[in-house]
Amino acid sequence: MKAMSMYTEKVMDHFMHPRNMGEISDADGVGRVGNPICGDVMYVYIKVKDDRLADIKFKTMGCASAIATSSIITEMARGKTLDEALKITRDDVAKELGGLPPIKMHCSNLAADALKKAIEDYRSRKK
Repeated sequence: MKAMSMYTEKVMDHFMHPRNMGEISDADGVGRVGNPICGDVMYVYIKVKDDRLADIKFKTMGCASAIATSSIITEMARGKTLDEALKITRDDVAKELGGLPPIKMHCSNLAADALKKAIEDYRSRKK
């Protein structure tokens, strides 16, 4: 259990009790990212209403950090405009969780990238 002690309480909370986990079957946009090195795969599903994220869910196969960052980014992004959501950085995600071990920072990249890809997917569908 030593490895878990490097995580903040907030990371552990979002890992043990993830928020907004699941799929949106009629999503307006879907972002899929993966890191072949660590094997994490993350999907972010969004529903957009009046240019805002009305709903957001995720499915992640990965480590505690990957699940926690997926969970926290859904909370950070919900209700924001698409442009506001696009400004959420990997550093914002890590900071919101009270920090991540340096070896796990790539997980916060995945969450921010998956959100961006979901918004890009939505915008490309609208064209």
